[in-house]
Amino acid sequence: MAAFGSIFMPRMALATFDNNQWGESRIVPSDSIPMHPGAHVLHYSSTCFEGLKAFRHADGSVHVFRMDQNIKRFSQSSRLLALPEVDEEQVAQMIKDIVAEFANDVPEPPGSMYIRPTHIGTEAIIGKAAAPSLTSMVYVLLSPVGDYFSGGAHALRILLEENGQRCAPHMGMIKSGGNYASALGPIMKAKEDVQADQILFCPNGDVQETGAANFLLIDGNEIITKALDSSFLHGVTRSSILTIAKDLGMTVSERELTVSELLERAAKPGVEAVLSGTAAVLTSVGTFIHNGKEFKVGSGEPGPIAEKLRKTLNDIQWGNAQDKHNWLTKIV
Repeated sequence: MAAFGSIFMPRMALATFDNNQWGESRIVPSDSIPMHPGAHVLHYSSTCFEGLKAFRHADGSVHVFRMDQNIKRFSQSSRLLALPEVDEEQVAQMIKDIVAEFANDVPEPPGSMYIRPTHIGTEAIIGKAAAPSLTSMVYVLLSPVGDYFSGGAHALRILLEENGQRCAPHMGMIKSGGNYASALGPIMKAKEDVQADQILFCPNGDVQETGAANFLLIDGNEIITKALDSSFLHGVTRSSILTIAKDLGMTVSERELTVSELLERAAKPGVEAVLSGTAAVLTSVGTFIHNGKEFKVGSGEPGPIAEKLRKTLNDIQWGNAQDKHNWLTKIV
């Protein structure tokens, strides 16, 4: 497969908000959108998006994973950005319609169809630096993707950053492009300076999230992650992994985690650290970099518990295990 998210299906679902109402959604070519150069999104970043996947099962059916949760977060992001309120039922139908149209293109496992709903402010007015866009557009792109670990899974090198934050604290729970952009500079610097794959932002010693994923620490039968608040993204994969961990009899601790405790626990044999997200599900962390020193996490290699959690989630997504939490929505 090509680079993740670089290939798109030729058509997408689209709907526009104007005159205080949403128009009917339609299927249109996905190579461009009509937008004025003065559009609010281009100047004041009134944009949010989601990332979810559709999976093909052995019987040929296609299912979308946790669509309801992604739409709820999409709606929340739109609301917190003062974008027009989305019609959640309409967005759900748009996802179903476009996935159904390209159901035959959904790859076999371990591949999937990545789904990217996006909401942007389209009002052509550059005088609204402190006011919301009164018009907007929602569209749903599809991108067939292969196995995230096709080149082999390897443990990441992560820089612990105590002096910076991924984004403004009140913006953390919004899935907005600006949050990712604000983390790019520090991440690129960390890659150049210490060959880190990512940064784990830990403002004032409070372990939060990386530039593009939630963070979880696995110590024996316990999985530890920061409790939900407005400062970081409420990941759907994070939620799914924690639910599966409870199903497997693990203790889930959602609480504050300091850098000092993190490094102390990481030094213990068998401890694992992982990043969770839609693309890779779980990615293991092998090394922390802090104050110029390197700290190996457990064995320094991907661990068995992370692999078990990932496999358990994949089995549900691929239809190889019971979907007892009703996470899948059948499309065709």
